[in-house]
Amino acid sequence: MDGTNYAIKMKDNSYSPYSNFRVGACLEFLDGTLIGGCNIENASYGLTICAERVAVSNAIAQGKDLQSATTLYIATDSQTFTPPCGACLQVLVEFFTDLKVVLINSNETTQFTLNELLPHNFSKDNLN
Repeated sequence: MDGTNYAIKMKDNSYSPYSNFRVGACLEFLDGTLIGGCNIENASYGLTICAERVAVSNAIAQGKDLQSATTLYIATDSQTFTPPCGACLQVLVEFFTDLKVVLINSNETTQFTLNELLPHNFSKDNLN
């Protein structure tokens, strides 16, 4: 299975009874490993977890070398492309430097680099 189809599969696992906005994500690694996640909503909306952060958390929990990730795929049912939210972008820049991000809507795909999506990020360098 490729990253696009795996992200779509993850979207199908979404727990989104409040917004009905299903999101699936998949990290692809140099060795071909695919690690996914889906959004998990909560009645207390602030406790909702985005698919991108679930995928990153799953990769960390599985002991993957995050620097070997090449691509993040994000799938939705939307007619438009849905980039990661600001919180997810901040989490992504914590772990990845040169990540390709592929957005998948109901009809087509497009891609960006993480730096294109968040060109002026906050990092550990800002703490010095």
